[in-house]
Amino acid sequence: MKTSIQIGLLFITGLTLASCGNDKNKAAQAAAAAGQVKEYKVLKLEPRSATLNTDYPASIQGQQNIEIRPRVDGYIDKIFVDEGAVVKIGQPLFKISAPQYEQEVRTANASIANAMSQLNAAKLAINKVKPLVEKDIVSKYELESAQYTYESAQAAVATAKASLANAKTNLGFTTVTSPVNGVVGSIPFRLGSLVSSTTADPLTTVSSIGNVYAYFALNEKLLLDFTKDGNGSFAQKLAKLPKVSLLLSDGSPYTEEGRIETVNGLINTATGSANIRARFPNPKGIIRSGSSATVRIPNAVKDAILVPQSATFELQDKRFVVVVGQDGKTKNVAVTVMENTAGNFFVVESGLKAGDQIVLEGVATLKDGTQIKANAENPETVYADLK
Repeated sequence: MKTSIQIGLLFITGLTLASCGNDKNKAAQAAAAAGQVKEYKVLKLEPRSATLNTDYPASIQGQQNIEIRPRVDGYIDKIFVDEGAVVKIGQPLFKISAPQYEQEVRTANASIANAMSQLNAAKLAINKVKPLVEKDIVSKYELESAQYTYESAQAAVATAKASLANAKTNLGFTTVTSPVNGVVGSIPFRLGSLVSSTTADPLTTVSSIGNVYAYFALNEKLLLDFTKDGNGSFAQKLAKLPKVSLLLSDGSPYTEEGRIETVNGLINTATGSANIRARFPNPKGIIRSGSSATVRIPNAVKDAILVPQSATFELQDKRFVVVVGQDGKTKNVAVTVMENTAGNFFVVESGLKAGDQIVLEGVATLKDGTQIKANAENPETVYADLK
């Protein structure tokens, strides 16, 4: 049998072992907790100046889209151009066969010849009667009658010449020419087609593309902000706007800069936006009417708080960033950002201030009060894409 001393020793030994085990468990738990503190990239905010671009989808129209219609009736005899051809002003496009106008020219020429002969006869009559009147052989009535006949013959010649000019004009209309420099559109008619001035479809369309117009929409709020901003008339505000650039349908930048010229005064009730027109030079004819593009408007901001868009998240129609306190714990902060600041950054209007530290990545999964290890990121690296 064990003595009471032996039992006491065993009890003390057990307590000692249990105590050591608890200490080891606590140390392991502390180590595990320390291992759960994740490292996140953070950025200390400072005011910055930059130019942010806002992109708007746009449709392109030529400066002039002119429907080419016949002025006379007849059959298409010749087509001098093909669809998509670049033409100059005055260049022939179509030839319409209309023999009646050639006949009108011949008839007008004959009428002129007849009127001229009558005019000459009337002049001879005046020359014959005039000396007889001077000698009182015949009365002055005969001279006045001859004079009236001569004037009537002059009027007949003028009428015949006007008929000839009209006939030549109609004959000229049988050759349809381009009224502007531009590009030929589709040609729905073929050789032998009967056309007239009342034909529903035009012979073709010539788009003048020396300058092109880019049409895009601006929402009602931004339009109102623009209207209220600054002093001066609306036209003066338009003149002060910076030049805009154009991205072609393949995403490549267009070499020529443009300007916003007009803002439609009527807001579309269905979309809540107004149409804007920007004009771009097109000296090489690269841009064609009907194509799609993107208008890029620069917006210069000074001493603003800029945050990467990837450092924000949306929740219940609000935008949040994660701020890291001095104790290393996170806090979700609601911010207000400038509308339509497309690109990689938001301009923060309220919610943040200079000196705040924000988490740059993985923000949507962080909860309030989460302990993190802050790894400060170089601001120049974060804002490398800004100009």
